[in-house]
Amino acid sequence: MKIVIQRVQKASVAIEDHTVGTINQGLLLLVGVGPEDTREDLDYAVRKIINMRIFSDEAGKM
Repeated sequence: MKIVIQRVQKASVAIEDHTVGTINQGLLLLVGVGPEDTREDLDYAVRKIINMRIFSDEAGKM
């Protein structure tokens, strides 16, 4: 499993020229999952991401 995290001003996902999702400012995660990846791998990645110091605090700073 590979995950790339990028802060964006806006982002969207399109499938065959049809937009299926959009966000304004936020985090874009590109996730690659292989057949050998397990639920435990996903749980580990989620714990690691939510504990990163990339989220804004009460003052709006990272």
